Amino acid sequence: MKRTLCVALLLGLAAPVVAKISPAEAEKLKSELTPVGAERAGSKDGSIPKWEGGLTQPPACYPGAPARYCDPYPQDKPKFTISKANVDQYKARLTEGQKALFAKFGDSYKMNVYPTRRTAAFPDFVYEATYKNALNAELANGGESLSGAILGIPFPIPKTGNEPIWNHKLRYRGTGVDRWNIQAAVTTAGDFNLVKIREQVKFLYDTRGISPEQLNNVGIYYLQIVAAPPRLAGTITLVHETLDQVKEPRRAWQYNPGQRRLRRAPNVGYDNPGTGSDGLRTNDQTDTYNGATDRYTWKLVGKKEMYIPYNAYGLYSDKLKYKDILRKGHINQDLPRYELHRVWVVEANVKPGTTHIYKKRTFYVDEDSWQIVAVDIYDARNALWRVQESHILQIYDGGERLGHAPALETVYDLQSGRYLAQAMNNEEPQSIEKDYDVGFFDPANVSKQATK
Repeated sequence: MKRTLCVALLLGLAAPVVAKISPAEAEKLKSELTPVGAERAGSKDGSIPKWEGGLTQPPACYPGAPARYCDPYPQDKPKFTISKANVDQYKARLTEGQKALFAKFGDSYKMNVYPTRRTAAFPDFVYEATYKNALNAELANGGESLSGAILGIPFPIPKTGNEPIWNHKLRYRGTGVDRWNIQAAVTTAGDFNLVKIREQVKFLYDTRGISPEQLNNVGIYYLQIVAAPPRLAGTITLVHETLDQVKEPRRAWQYNPGQRRLRRAPNVGYDNPGTGSDGLRTNDQTDTYNGATDRYTWKLVGKKEMYIPYNAYGLYSDKLKYKDILRKGHINQDLPRYELHRVWVVEANVKPGTTHIYKKRTFYVDEDSWQIVAVDIYDARNALWRVQESHILQIYDGGERLGHAPALETVYDLQSGRYLAQAMNNEEPQSIEKDYDVGFFDPANVSKQATK
């Protein structure tokens, strides 16, 4: 009897926790929903327009790669500005974190709200893959094992809380990228030092023509090399991000120039401090959220209209210096563009029997791009502790160069009054798409390059 019960329990753990949707429901991706699952229709009052296919061609101001992306809507002016004086009028469409920023920095904090531009778009082959994923993708082992998905959004019509998080982690970003990620931990006085990080990434999951079986359980290869300041220069982090983290947890290695050895690093993940962040973010806050989801329970609260950072071409400009962006208390709020969009709201609570410095997080996921655009973060006392925002823009080169990416990410610590800005590259070369060979991310190759 006991043996039968144990077998039944094991089978239950392995069984899918998310059922495939029916063909009839998947057909909505060709009618009332966009090909990645957003509502095609605009809002009842017209403030959110109908999705018309997104921004798929470069605007006239863009001369072509390798030029930096220009603002396709230079004529747009703010519809209104939210300030301490009128914040109560708009609070129904603000996150708890945004409201807390108004309360803490009321004399300087504001949000310029622009006309909503539904620019999100992906290549046709991503749409085709997303439709197939809708019929085939499944999660098992408490949501930690993904199967039956490739290239497109895994769960365009989400039913459970961790599905939008998987959609964010595997949203289409091209085959690979070589980019600079500039971080600044800003003090209460507004002072900062820059940490310069080069990131080289291969999005294996986004490879055309590959099957799920050919991934070897890896969705993303990630190499991080710190270039400055001198005390951190030469530090390397290598990650092979697995899709079934029950079968095999994330593979990670770190290289310390003082030790001159690339070592396995199981601590690269969860709530361990992020590289060069001065303790202002955890490893799983890179790209707003990454890695395993097994320390939380995930609840899909629903969809809501909210003012979120969007079309952040102004923040991406190479006419700006970092000192133009970074201010005391918060970034220069003259620069961000906020728009009214629909977001999926997902609530994550730490599971009994496990730990994380963040007891609770509320995620706001843009329905059009599946990018997490804001997070409210709570401490062990259930007090709002930190606030994240991701200022995103559409990559509009055309063809395979379509998708959303952050121009700037922020983590505000409400308790200390400090904040972290990351993903900036205003004074660095433009990010470039690059299709790396998998062997580039082999630990032996990385170790050889590091010790040259």
